[in-house]
Amino acid sequence: MIKAFMLSLRQYVKTRNGVPMGATHSLRNMLYRAFGAGSFATFWHYWNPIWGYYLSRYIMRPLNIYLPKALAVWITFLFSGALHDLAVSLIKWQLIVFFTPWFGLMGALALVSTPKRLSYTAAPWLVRATTNALLLGVSLMVTFALENLLAQHWAV
Repeated sequence: MIKAFMLSLRQYVKTRNGVPMGATHSLRNMLYRAFGAGSFATFWHYWNPIWGYYLSRYIMRPLNIYLPKALAVWITFLFSGALHDLAVSLIKWQLIVFFTPWFGLMGALALVSTPKRLSYTAAPWLVRATTNALLLGVSLMVTFALENLLAQHWAV
């Protein structure tokens, strides 16, 4: 097994997508592999390999030196969400705190699925893709619901 930290970005992307970075079918392969993953944790293994490469190299692995792997992974999800919030906040020129809790929830789902061995690898691709899309959608809906609850609480 080749360790991700030994790979260059180009090698990492090719390993994840099956085609070189920037190749004609790179995006298609990423979507096909991510949604067709047999677990939610594996979905994230394939999703956005360029972003994943940098998060792994500069956030998750350094944290993993001092923290248990599960905590390092979860904090990496939170950090990614916070960067998404920052980007949207800068575009809208107002404070946005939506992606951090959403990514935290998705990270928790990925971590919970790993030790429990919640695998649907044997299911047909369409079932795997639907399951992964549902997990994304449910976590998104939960985040919207929490956001609305907090907005109602603070509005009173």
